[in-house]
Amino acid sequence: MVTVEAAGLILPSDVLIIVMENLSIEDLISLSYTCKFVNLLVHEFGWSLYLKHNVRSSFTLQLARRSWSSFDQVRYDVASDRSWTQAKFSARPLSHPWRIKLQPIIALSASVLLVAAGYTIYVYHITDSSSLDDGAPRVLYEGSYSFTDRREITSITFIPHGHSERTVAVGFDDGHIHRVFLPHFRQEQSNNKPLALNIERDSPLGLRIVDLVESLTCSDDMLLSLSSFGTAGLCNLSSDSPLVSATNLDCRSWSSFICMKSSTPFTAFGTTSPNPLVVHAVTPSSLSPTPFAILHPTRERSTAVYDITDAPPSAPWGSSKQVIVSGWYDGAVQVHDMRSGWRDTGVTGTPAPLRPMLTLRDPWSDEPIYSVSCGGGSSSFVAAGTARHSVVAFWDVRRPTEGWSVHAPGNDTSPVYSLILESSRVFGVTQSRPFVLDFGPGVTKETYPSLPASTQSQHDSLKLKKNGFGYCVTQYNHGRV
Repeated sequence: MVTVEAAGLILPSDVLIIVMENLSIEDLISLSYTCKFVNLLVHEFGWSLYLKHNVRSSFTLQLARRSWSSFDQVRYDVASDRSWTQAKFSARPLSHPWRIKLQPIIALSASVLLVAAGYTIYVYHITDSSSLDDGAPRVLYEGSYSFTDRREITSITFIPHGHSERTVAVGFDDGHIHRVFLPHFRQEQSNNKPLALNIERDSPLGLRIVDLVESLTCSDDMLLSLSSFGTAGLCNLSSDSPLVSATNLDCRSWSSFICMKSSTPFTAFGTTSPNPLVVHAVTPSSLSPTPFAILHPTRERSTAVYDITDAPPSAPWGSSKQVIVSGWYDGAVQVHDMRSGWRDTGVTGTPAPLRPMLTLRDPWSDEPIYSVSCGGGSSSFVAAGTARHSVVAFWDVRRPTEGWSVHAPGNDTSPVYSLILESSRVFGVTQSRPFVLDFGPGVTKETYPSLPASTQSQHDSLKLKKNGFGYCVTQYNHGRV
């Protein structure tokens, strides 16, 4: 055991390591300046301990972070957090507009970004980055898969399948759900045309329903499906007989969420009904047909919930799987804590509705919220995609009154149908194309797919910034000053 000696101080190294667990970035920097040995100790243990207690959830950085030193990871996080605080980012469209208006969905893993639009899945490959000095990990267009029967894709989510990160569950407008493996493209083409493959649907997975599959979500080995008319199905993907349980909500349904990591595993459903957000318990053998919690809105006009997600990890209420975030018809984003006892006693019914502990709004817009996601800088942000003008709103839950909003590149009139928020990047999609907002350092022209000159039929209104890689977007603060 090595000891550090200074005037009036003798500390063994293991004691210093314990002390480092509770130090901030500024404290660790100051400590590293004391002497060469402590500097080495901070670089070997201090920065890794800091990362352990300040997790930044990010799919597209997972591969790169395995190669980066702990110090470089902290550098990247600090730079990204600063950009989030200042609302500074690089906005990039990932394609030119599609020829027709679509209702697409995105899904993200550590190696690929998928954009499902119409009957086609567009694939973007996420590269590694051996050093932070090499720049941010790149997101490159790989190709597309089109289903031969041309049935429209209505939902998609990644599911576990060995060590593969290219297996998804896909829901279609005819009520079928299929497990689909997306093979790697053969890079044998000598021309520059995008790679494209036609694939067929194999045998259906789980429950067969008569209306379109509105939502698919997965947690561990459990896959939850929800149809537009309210048929919910729970499948155990590790079982030879996948279907575990089914129930009918008997109302127009929009969104679902499943969490198997909570102390009480549960599902949440967003519907158009007198109780638009309900929570059902999940057991190893069934999905409870009756809710154990009703999550109540703050306004009578709130009659529909369009999206549900888990809460940001770094929040005043702590990191808990029993806190969920939802997007509502009246333009509100609600945060409900199922541990809370704050219930609406003035409403009849059992159980008594649980009130939200936090309500987030863009004061300049009352458009419905179509998509929500959490993460971002310091893992404390909530993002919401609205129903018109491709607006994405952001709030830091530590300062919820200081929100801001931005229009997606191209100022499309469309809703933002799907959002995925991670530590330094926001991926989203409108009726016309996917886009990304990148808050991290090291973004260059090569980080994202370059867009060839638009044709006359594409009518692209993009305007490139002077830096050559970001595009101009319109953003505004929520304050009424």
